[in-house]
Amino acid sequence: MLSVLRSLAFYAAFYSGSVVLVLSGLVAILLGGRYLPAVTHGWTRWHRWCLQHLLRITIREEGQRAPGPALYAIKHESFFEALDAPNLFQRPAIFAKAELFQIPGWGRVALAYGLIPVEREQGAKALRAMLAGARGHIAAGRPLVIFPEGTRVPHGDAAPLRSGFAGIYKLLKLPVVPVAVNSGPLYHRLWKRSGTITVRFGEILPPGLPREEIEARVHAAINALNP
Repeated sequence: MLSVLRSLAFYAAFYSGSVVLVLSGLVAILLGGRYLPAVTHGWTRWHRWCLQHLLRITIREEGQRAPGPALYAIKHESFFEALDAPNLFQRPAIFAKAELFQIPGWGRVALAYGLIPVEREQGAKALRAMLAGARGHIAAGRPLVIFPEGTRVPHGDAAPLRSGFAGIYKLLKLPVVPVAVNSGPLYHRLWKRSGTITVRFGEILPPGLPREEIEARVHAAINALNP
């Protein structure tokens, strides 16, 4: 019963706040976008506050981030990873499936902030546009975040990586930091549970590794918190 009450309080607080902050983001775009990062980071901080104070979920970080530009390959068990990324990184550019940009209001804010649409079925032209956007963010000093499994995966499952991950790694020529997350048991459920979500930054992997090696090492590292 306590989990139900906490979850109801979380849904009411977070989503009502999200409406206000998305509208604020649209206003920020109309004003030239200068205040958009502050609005977006306010939204993710609001999510973290609701997580900690309403759901009683704490976040524990282990390991180190890369000292310079890098591609962070994150295990994807729930919406937590995507929502919390701006709390983990300094203004990250996140690869996100194109369907999310169709959400009214939110999609426009996400695109203006710098999320990178992933058109899985649109071929070489879409890939070139995606890589051009990614390189622009790299030049601006922003970290890149990708979910190499391509979709949410239940905790305990070790799904194969999408084939596009190795291609992006090869073409961007960046080091990769695999990140394990065990958010699923607490967050990916209707009635969320209290406890601790661990975010573990793995070994920094250099650019230029063979496809088989980079896929194997990233796959093992992002699943390090699986039972």
